Amino acid sequence: MQEPAAGTAADGATHSGGRTPDVVCLGETMAMVTPSPPRPLAEARTLALSQGGAESNVAVWLARLGYPVSWCSRLGDDVLGRRVLAEVTAAGVDTSLVELDGGAPTGVYFKDPQPGATSVLYYRAGSAAARMDERDADRALARPVRLLHLTGITPALSDSCARAVDHAITRAAQLGVTVSFDVNYRAALWPSPDAAAATLGRLARRCGIVFIGCDEASLLWGATTVPDIWAAVGSPGTLVVKDGPRAARSTDDGISVTSAAALPVEVVEPVGAGDAFAAGWLYAWLRDLPSAARLRLGHLIASSALGSATDHGELPSSPAELEELARSGQAWPELTPAGDQ
Repeated sequence: MQEPAAGTAADGATHSGGRTPDVVCLGETMAMVTPSPPRPLAEARTLALSQGGAESNVAVWLARLGYPVSWCSRLGDDVLGRRVLAEVTAAGVDTSLVELDGGAPTGVYFKDPQPGATSVLYYRAGSAAARMDERDADRALARPVRLLHLTGITPALSDSCARAVDHAITRAAQLGVTVSFDVNYRAALWPSPDAAAATLGRLARRCGIVFIGCDEASLLWGATTVPDIWAAVGSPGTLVVKDGPRAARSTDDGISVTSAAALPVEVVEPVGAGDAFAAGWLYAWLRDLPSAARLRLGHLIASSALGSATDHGELPSSPAELEELARSGQAWPELTPAGDQ
C-alpha cells in the first residue's frame, strides 16, 4: 500500500471542561448523509449532513457527559473533513490529535432508513482514515491517558489500519493503559466471517474491556451465552455482551454474570446505539460505578441514540441525574425469566 504524504495537525483543539483528557478514541469518522425527516433514501427529498464514526461517537457521548476525551484519526484536508472536525470539536472533544491529509479524501456514508431496519451505504475506499498506521497509534498514546478505545472496524479498513490497532494495543500494554475494544463486526469489510473471527478474537483477548453483541458472537464463533462468548473471545479482562433491545450482561471471570434489562424506547433509527451504550458503560467505569450501574448507564445513553435520526441524540437529563438513576436502578424494568446467560 502507498504510504501517505505527511499531513497537518488540525487546529482548534478543545479540552472538555478545560481538563486534559485521559481517554483517547482512535478510529475513522466520515461525513454522514441522512434523510430528513427519516424515510427511505430513494424517497427522500431533503438530506441532512452531519458526521459519524464508532470511535468519535463514543468520544462525543463522553464529552456530553462531561468527561475529558480526545479523538485521534485522519481526515481529508477538504471541506467535508473540516466540517467533520468542526462538529466533533464543537461537541467538546479534544481534536488536537486529528491529522488532515491533503493526499486523500474524507469518507462519506448514507443512511437508508427502511421499515424495521436501516441500511448504510459507504463510500470510504482510499479515504484518509484508511491510511492510518502505527504513527497514528503513537500519536494517540503520546501523552498519559487512562483509557484507549478501539473498535473492530479499524483493522478491517486496510493493512496499515490493522497494523495501527495491533501497535496501539501493544503500546498501551507497555504504558499500563487500559484498552476497551468494541468488536463491531461489519461483514462487508471482511473477506469472510472466519477471517474476521480470527483477527477480532486475536485483538479482543489482549484488551481489558471487550464489547460485543450477541448477534456478532453467534455469527463469528457460534457462541450464544456469556460463558461461551467469554471462552470464544479468549478471556478478556471484562466482557460486556449486548443483547439488542432485551438486555446487557457483563462478566469479569466468565462465570459470575451481571445483567440489566434494556429500557423500553421508541426507536427512530438504531445506527449508533451500540456506540452510545459503550460510552455510557465506559463513563460509569471511569467513575468507578458498580457493574449493574455501568450496564444501566449504557442503556440510558443508548436510548438517547435510538430516539434520534443521527448518531448523537440529546442526553435525557444531566450527567449527575443519570448517574444517580444508574446507581439506584429506580424504576428499572426487571429482566424477564425467559432470558438466560
